Amino acid sequence: MSNENRRRGPRGPMGGMRGNGEKAKNFKGTLKKLFVYLRPYYFKLAVVVVFAIGSTIFTIVGPKILAKATDKLSEGIMAKVNNTGSIDFKYIGYICLILVGLYLISALFSFIQGFITSSISQKVAYDLRQSLSKKMSRMPLSYFDRHSSGDTLSRVTNDIDTIAQSLNQSLSQVITSSVTVVGIFIMMLTISVKMTIVAVLVLPLSLILITTVMKHSQKYFARQQKSLGDVNGHIEEMYGAHDVVKAFNGEAKSVATFNEYNDALYDSAWKSQFLSGLMQPLSNFVGNLGYVGVCLLGGFLAGGNTITIGDIQAFIQYVRQFNQPIAQLAQTMNMLQSTAAAAERVFEFLDEKELEPETVKVTPDELSQIHGSVTFDNVNFGYLPEKTIINDFNMHVHAGQTVAIVGPTGAGKTTIVKLLMRFYELNKGSIMIDGHDIRDFSRHDLRSLFGMVLQDTWLFNGTIKENLMYGKLDASEEDVKKACSMAYVDHFVNTLEDGYETILDEESSNISQGQKQLLTIARAFLKDPKILILDEATSSVDTRTEVLIQKGMEKLMEGRTSFVIAHRLSTIRDANTIIVMKDGDIVEIGNHDELIEKDGFYASLYRSQFEGSEI
Repeated sequence: MSNENRRRGPRGPMGGMRGNGEKAKNFKGTLKKLFVYLRPYYFKLAVVVVFAIGSTIFTIVGPKILAKATDKLSEGIMAKVNNTGSIDFKYIGYICLILVGLYLISALFSFIQGFITSSISQKVAYDLRQSLSKKMSRMPLSYFDRHSSGDTLSRVTNDIDTIAQSLNQSLSQVITSSVTVVGIFIMMLTISVKMTIVAVLVLPLSLILITTVMKHSQKYFARQQKSLGDVNGHIEEMYGAHDVVKAFNGEAKSVATFNEYNDALYDSAWKSQFLSGLMQPLSNFVGNLGYVGVCLLGGFLAGGNTITIGDIQAFIQYVRQFNQPIAQLAQTMNMLQSTAAAAERVFEFLDEKELEPETVKVTPDELSQIHGSVTFDNVNFGYLPEKTIINDFNMHVHAGQTVAIVGPTGAGKTTIVKLLMRFYELNKGSIMIDGHDIRDFSRHDLRSLFGMVLQDTWLFNGTIKENLMYGKLDASEEDVKKACSMAYVDHFVNTLEDGYETILDEESSNISQGQKQLLTIARAFLKDPKILILDEATSSVDTRTEVLIQKGMEKLMEGRTSFVIAHRLSTIRDANTIIVMKDGDIVEIGNHDELIEKDGFYASLYRSQFEGSEI
C-alpha cells in the first residue's frame, strides 16, 4: 500500500472516504459499552454517590437554617422599632457558626468525591489505552493498509483524552446535580407547595430547548473528532517526511491540504462549542422566568402572612440553586455528546475484525527441530476477494536453498514474504515449513523462525546495542559484537564516541543511511534465524559498502533457507530458484540459466540492466 493511500485518511467499511457529516451512529449503545469499562469501579462510584449526597445535603439545608437567622433578625428589628425588645445576636451568631460548619463539611465531602472521580476517569482511560494496545497486536495488516496512522493515533490519544476529561467532569456533575435537584425540590415543598409549582412550571420549556440544541450539536461533535484525526494524521506524515516535502517543493500543497483539514476542524469545532455554550444561557433564561413568578407569588403570600420573610429568602435561594443544577445537567448531557463521539471512534477500532484465531499444533520440541524447508501447495491469494493475484502456486524449497523473487516495482514481490509470515491469510491452499502448515504455528513461534532485513530501515530511539538486541533480548555482549563483526558493523560503531551505547535519535539522523542499513543487517545476524528474508537489503548503500555486506550475507545465508527480493539481478544469479513476478502475478519460475535460455520476461529484465554485456 502506497504512502499516498495512507495519506487519504480514514475510510468507511466499503473503503470509501467518510463524509465530514458523519454522526454518532448509536449514542445509547456507545454509552452502554463505556459503562462496561466503569463496571470494575462500581464500588468507588457508590462511595462517590454517598459523598455527593452528603455534600449536597449539607449545602441544601443551609438556606433553611439561614431562614431561622433571617426570621430572628426581622423579629429583632420589629421589636426595636416597637421598643419591645432587641436583636438576638447571640442566636444569630450561633446559626452562622452552624452554617460555617455545614459548608466546611460539604467542601470536604466534595474534595473526597472529586479525588475518587478523577481516579475513576483516569483508570477508565488507562484501561481503554490498554485495550487499544492489545487490539493493535491482534489486528491484520490489511487494516493499517486502509487507514492512516494519524487517524489511529488520534483514537489512542485525543479520543481517549476527551473521554477521560468528560468522565471526570460529568460523573460527579451528574450525581451532584441529580441529588441537588431532588433535595431542593423536597425542601421547596416543605416551604410552599404553591411557590414550588410556579418554580417547576418552566421545566418543560427548558427541556424542549435543551433537547433541540443537543440534537443539533451531536453531529458537530462527531465531525470535530474526525477532523481532529485528519489534522493529526497530516501533520504526523508531513513532519516525518519534511525533507522529502522540501526537496520536491511540496510545502504549498502540504499547507493547502492542512488548511483544508484545519478549516473542517474549525467549522465543526466552533459550531459544536457554540451550541454547547447555548445550554447555560437558555437554561438561565427559562430559570429566570420561574424566578420572577416565584418573587411575585412570594410577595403576595407574605402580604397575607401565610409565609415568613425568612422562608421567602430561603425559597428564592432554593430557586436559584434549583436552576443551576438543571443547567449543569444540560451542560453535562451536551458534554456526553462529545464523549459519545470520541468513545464511538474508540469502540469502532476495538470492534474491528481481528486476526484469525490460532490453532497451535507444533510443539516446542518440534519447533526446535525446524530446518527451514518451505512448501507452497496450490496457494491462491488476493488482497481483494474479487482479484486473485497468486493462482495455484506450487513450489518446494529445500532447507538451505536460496529463492530469489524479482520483478518490476509494484509487481507484488513482497506479497509472498507477507504470506510466509502470516501477515495475510491465504484464500486457498497452504504453506508448510518442514511439513507443518504455518497455520499450525502460533504467530509468535512462526515469526521467531524468520530474520528480516528490509529496504526501509527501522530503528527506534535508543542505544545502538538496544536496537541490535531487538530481535534477541537475551543476547550477550559477546554475541552482539560477533554479529556486528560478521556484518562489518563493529568497525564503524567503535569509531563513535560512545560506541555501542551511542543513542540514536527518533529518526536515526545521527548516522548515515548506509550505517542504518548495516545495523539492521547485524540485527538479523544476531537473531540467527532458520529462514532469512532480504528485501532490497543493499539498495540503500554505496557500492563499497554493498561489497562488504554481500560478503557478510554469504556467511549469513550458509545453511539457511533464504528468500531474496532484489532489483539488482546480478546479486541473485546463484539463487537455486528465481520467481519472476509481473503485475502481481507469477509469470516465470526457474534458475538463472533456465530463465535466460527461455528468453522470456526475466531475460528481458536482465538484458535491460546489463545492456551490452555478455549474458
